[in-house]
Amino acid sequence: MIFTFSFMQQAFIAGVIVGFLSPLVGLFLVVRRLSLIAEALSHVNLSGIAAGLLVQKNFPAFAFLQPLYFGMFFSLVGSLFVERIRRLYRTYQELAIPIMLSFGMAVGVIFISASGGFNADVAGYLFGNILNITVQEVKMISIVGLIVLLVIVLLYKELFALSFDEEYARLMGIRHHLINGIFILLVALVISISIRVVGSLLVSALMTIPVASSLQIAKSFRQALLYAIIFAELAVMIGLIGSYYLNWASGGTIVLVSVCIFFMTVAVRRWIFRG
Repeated sequence: MIFTFSFMQQAFIAGVIVGFLSPLVGLFLVVRRLSLIAEALSHVNLSGIAAGLLVQKNFPAFAFLQPLYFGMFFSLVGSLFVERIRRLYRTYQELAIPIMLSFGMAVGVIFISASGGFNADVAGYLFGNILNITVQEVKMISIVGLIVLLVIVLLYKELFALSFDEEYARLMGIRHHLINGIFILLVALVISISIRVVGSLLVSALMTIPVASSLQIAKSFRQALLYAIIFAELAVMIGLIGSYYLNWASGGTIVLVSVCIFFMTVAVRRWIFRG
């Protein structure tokens, strides 16, 4: 059994947590038509990771600071900037996405080149390397996952209302600026802990593709949430096992399985309607 190995146990725990949280916040993003924000913040996260690698290389005294922490900090700050830019352009709120995406990519490229260019460490964060995840990273992912889950449970009604009818939610007295700010911070946290599982380039896929699959067959929001989590967990587990035996990158394998599940749900939906 592959799960007798400690590194596979750590990968399994991290994968289950990320597979649960990614579609959980991803569904709210998709319903609000903000799914590309995940792509923008993943690039900002990459710039933070590159900054962390640069600090580790040039300042050995700070080697204890993991690049993942830098990425998390950059993502949190970047998410606040996204929300601020969205408020500046009320009519063209989607402008915040390409602005932050371009900024994150530009800063990331600069930091990567300054730290000596692309290497194995950078590739691991770009494409994901769940099999090399450490115990410390698993602990961090678990703590962040618990925080995200707790906040979403507490604010579920407010997030639901804002996702489907923001104007009505405002009239009902929901503090939309505060809730939106908290939610975008949660998205940044989930992206940060997902980097090691699927990589910066593919993290948005795990937040959106299982949701797209669930929307094909779900009849309610709760059903869509449940199916999205199930599909994401299936993709993570099958992708994790497949990447181990096939020696493929974990991130690419997980996303590939997720895409296959999507096409299966599309086929099932067409079959049901034809029947």
